[in-house]
Amino acid sequence: MVPIRKPFQGVANIVRFNWHFYVLSIGVVVLILMFNRYLPSPYQFYTTLLCILAIVTTLVSLLVSVYVYDLSGLYNLDWLNGTGMKSNGTSVNINAGFDETSSLLRAKYPAVNLLVYDFYNAEKHTEISIERARKAYPPYPGTTAITTGSLPLPDSSVDNVIVILAAHEIRDDAERVLFFKELNRVLKPSGKIIVTEHLRDLPNFLAYNIGFFHFLSKSSWLTTFENAGLQIVDELKLTPFISTLILEKNEAAH
Repeated sequence: MVPIRKPFQGVANIVRFNWHFYVLSIGVVVLILMFNRYLPSPYQFYTTLLCILAIVTTLVSLLVSVYVYDLSGLYNLDWLNGTGMKSNGTSVNINAGFDETSSLLRAKYPAVNLLVYDFYNAEKHTEISIERARKAYPPYPGTTAITTGSLPLPDSSVDNVIVILAAHEIRDDAERVLFFKELNRVLKPSGKIIVTEHLRDLPNFLAYNIGFFHFLSKSSWLTTFENAGLQIVDELKLTPFISTLILEKNEAAH
């Protein structure tokens, strides 16, 4: 049976796991408006404008999230058909403590030997949103906890590695390179690594304002991949806000 996502599950999870940000924002806006009338007239205009901007940017980010996570088809995984993802063999799905895709991958590719790994580290990944997500969604059955620098797999044993909205959680550049070197090690010569991420670019700035700093720029990803001996062979844009980078071994680097 194909897993069914609830209507607006994506944006609901964002609010559910990050509700403290929204409560804080609402509280600040209410306080400003309460004390606004005591300010000199010129300042009232600017503080009111600031409140309007805060409300508008928050609503825009939520609307974009509805589009990306609930309406774009991100989680029907049909876009994987254009990545070279094999419908058999061995595939690895890696998450950072919150796995929304393994059950979907199992339903879409029943003949695949699917291995699921989680590099979540409570000491390094201290975001309260991830803690809430882990409580709400138990790990996929059979998930193996790993470190970013070690996968319990032989060399050249995997056809595909899928990393969806997880790799950016590795904030340290050197650690990120080590992680992708490990993916390179276990990948077969003909295999592909599929990395789906928001990028630190103009569309994501317009959508998420300063929140786009949580993402990495494409140039940062290119540097990481190059240092890990990988190369981008294709890029898919499901929406202006989400990029899927398809990687292969860079034989010239060996």
